[in-house]
Amino acid sequence: MSSSHIFWPVLAQVLLTMMMFIVLGARKARAVKAGKVDRQKAALDNRLWPEDVIKVSNNIANQFEVPILFYILCFVLYTINVAGTAAVVLAWLFVVTRYAHAWVHVGSNYVPVRMRLFMVGCVVVLAMLVLASWKLAA
Repeated sequence: MSSSHIFWPVLAQVLLTMMMFIVLGARKARAVKAGKVDRQKAALDNRLWPEDVIKVSNNIANQFEVPILFYILCFVLYTINVAGTAAVVLAWLFVVTRYAHAWVHVGSNYVPVRMRLFMVGCVVVLAMLVLASWKLAA
């Protein structure tokens, strides 16, 4: 497996973020068209949007939290030549948890499931950190 394969899950994570922006735009347009929101007021106060819009907006904010650490670790693993099979599998596992987390977040928003998915993703990022640290310490 080529070390550059670590970038496929990175691209998949970027795609998820972009898809959430598209979903947000569609939900906002639908809310405005249905007369559920005053765009002028909602432009200054996100809480004025309907719940389905706020869910997506909150999920987009989540895409710039732990995933930033994931991006950094993928680049570190690649740079220090540790982006082998274990790193790529971990990276894909993280991305799968993020897609599942997004699905729950913008859908049912059932917090217990969402929290479990978030925690699994965090443990995967921690494993990636241990992998990078172990290589650097050797």
